[in-house]
Amino acid sequence: MSNRLFQGVVHQMRDAIDRTIGVIDETSVIIACSELGRVGEVNESVTAELMISQDTFVVNGYTYKAFGSMPRPEYAVFVLGTDPEAARYAALLSVSLSSIKQYYDEKYDRSNFVKNVIMDNILPGDIYLKARELHFNNDVNRVCMLIKVTNKTDVAAYDVVQNLFPDKNKDFVININETDIALVKEIKPGIDSKDLEKLAGSIVDTLSSEFYTHCVIGIGTAVEGVKDLARSFKEAQVALEVGKVFDTERSIVRYDNLGIARLIYQLPTTLCEMFLKEVFKKGSIESLDHETLFTIQRFFENNLNVSETSRKLFVHRNTLVYRLEKIKKITGLDLREFEDAIVFKVALMVKKYLNANPVKF
Repeated sequence: MSNRLFQGVVHQMRDAIDRTIGVIDETSVIIACSELGRVGEVNESVTAELMISQDTFVVNGYTYKAFGSMPRPEYAVFVLGTDPEAARYAALLSVSLSSIKQYYDEKYDRSNFVKNVIMDNILPGDIYLKARELHFNNDVNRVCMLIKVTNKTDVAAYDVVQNLFPDKNKDFVININETDIALVKEIKPGIDSKDLEKLAGSIVDTLSSEFYTHCVIGIGTAVEGVKDLARSFKEAQVALEVGKVFDTERSIVRYDNLGIARLIYQLPTTLCEMFLKEVFKKGSIESLDHETLFTIQRFFENNLNVSETSRKLFVHRNTLVYRLEKIKKITGLDLREFEDAIVFKVALMVKKYLNANPVKF
């Protein structure tokens, strides 16, 4: 569609600019030209690398000016001549064509429509009207994944993810910012959450093993219809944020698997501070040394089983019992009692939450 759009503009400007003018894409093909016979011609002298490295350049007697809406230029306008007048014409053409393409994309591009939906940049009443206008399938299930790149590399993670999901009618890969990429994936109804984790795992593995790019992925819940995509995207954001606070070792975090961490994340900090003061009336949690906290963590991991925990810690059973008694004396909580253990576990998570000071969405 861009080709016809550009050709229409070039045709209208042909008389105003008394020179050969046109547009070439990143594959070196002329897609619009004031000389219609040259459309489809391949100019191998103008490459994508040249368009990226130089904004304005001269090749074989023509002045070129790169433009495009992606992170790298997709097109370049060309004007016959190498004089300052040709450079001015090329600059004017690139601004005009870039603006027209941006307007066209905003009005007709499905990917841009999906981005506006998940970012809440479109009124709810306009969503279905726009979906109908774009022939966007509203009767399928989709899920939002948020991919956050955690290390800087020369590889464009956006391009890699886009190549993994090439069907642009079903799956939408959207650049949010320098580190965040949203994937809106069409899925089968009733798909198991574990299958979504496997899909996310394949993205993490591909980026890591083949391109040495590390990332974490938050997965929202599956939704039906386009209107709830914004909710799924926000859930993916929350999943990443909560995972960063409570489960730092995991690279894939599902919103529906956050459990009590999600509840704590939604509590006001003042309420959390009051809870900690009430739980630790006898002594502060800061009075517990690193070794004691490590023992508590292992005790929870082994389901409050004294014998199993002592075996995993390579300590005598009586030594572990002594440590638990010490904890009881300091905090007033007996971790061998289920209710006390629950209170202590929640208190540790609340403390972790307060220390992290997470960003709320």
